[in-house]
Amino acid sequence: MPDSIRPAAPTHAVWEENEQPRRALWCAENHGTPPKRVVPVDDALTADTAFRLANAGTAMLWRGDFQNARQLLQALTRRVDKRRKPKKDVLPSEAFGLHRLAQSQRARLLNSLLIELDGDFHIGLRRAPDVRAACEAALGQMHEPLLLSLRALQGIIGSYEWRKKGIAVAGLSQNIHVHYGVFSPIRGEYIELVAQTPLPATDLAFDIGTGSGVLAAVLAQRGIKRIIATENDPRALACARENVQRLGLESQIEIQDIDLFPAGQSPLIVCNPPWLPARPTLPLEHAIYDPDSRMLLGFLNGLAAHLCDGGEGWLIMSDLAEHLGLRSREFLLDAAERAGLRILARHDARPLHPKALDETDALHLARKAEVTSLWRLGHSEQ
Repeated sequence: MPDSIRPAAPTHAVWEENEQPRRALWCAENHGTPPKRVVPVDDALTADTAFRLANAGTAMLWRGDFQNARQLLQALTRRVDKRRKPKKDVLPSEAFGLHRLAQSQRARLLNSLLIELDGDFHIGLRRAPDVRAACEAALGQMHEPLLLSLRALQGIIGSYEWRKKGIAVAGLSQNIHVHYGVFSPIRGEYIELVAQTPLPATDLAFDIGTGSGVLAAVLAQRGIKRIIATENDPRALACARENVQRLGLESQIEIQDIDLFPAGQSPLIVCNPPWLPARPTLPLEHAIYDPDSRMLLGFLNGLAAHLCDGGEGWLIMSDLAEHLGLRSREFLLDAAERAGLRILARHDARPLHPKALDETDALHLARKAEVTSLWRLGHSEQ
């Protein structure tokens, strides 16, 4: 299954090596253009020189020992992170903007160290690992050499190992296995809210934007007889279908390739949209950032028409956007009211992820105050 890092339309990086022109397929997480300048480098390259080249916009194609490339990337990371100093005494929204800018600049610098793979995903470097299975899972079949950053390759390898291992989810008989490029359900508080909130009915539920399929699986384990889970991202569709099959829930869960709502009505409709109204820069970030609150408003505006009389819509949302000054609580409440909905109840949970406790994080104050809520919504006349 082709993944987010594979270009929709082939583009090539070009460079000169040993006085000969070279080219290879360019793969980048953000589908960006190939680097304008690529220079072959090897074990003689120092971290300081690599840092200067990266800042000058030069991509470095590694030709030395693979493990030395890993060490160089670590050294480059230390230099990049040492330069990044979060500003103090700024508004939360400004802190978020600076944080996103710093993330982008950091990625640009660290992605400047490149690795070449042949059409079978073999790396022709000393002490290079066998990455063929991991790359094929993320990129599909390739028939020509390609370039990608060492940092992206490490992400592919790490994701593949996590995919094989899976993630334990309370209440499920087996782990959830997440594909490369699909958001991982590592934040347990929102899953726990869905697992414990009283069900309005057990005959049917819609899961809007199912992702890995984790919430559909939790609802099935709670005894809901039929669940229609929707998704329109190809990677997430493949991931959700694989998880449903592995869990033996094909008779309960139907995965539909559709944006937002399936046809018909349901007594329970669940949605966990991206929580932050900002523009994603990488495909994976579509699970985190919702430009102009598109999915949130799409869910709210369509909910009443798809909700059975007496039914409930469950909106799972963090209030991190409110603490960052990106969206107000009134925005959410007004949007629900305009959509013909009223709030039946709200269940809250505090996040337990490490960033909530990391005082060095640029967004620490907002993360520390964050609350994740399950909003139970019904028709305004209920």
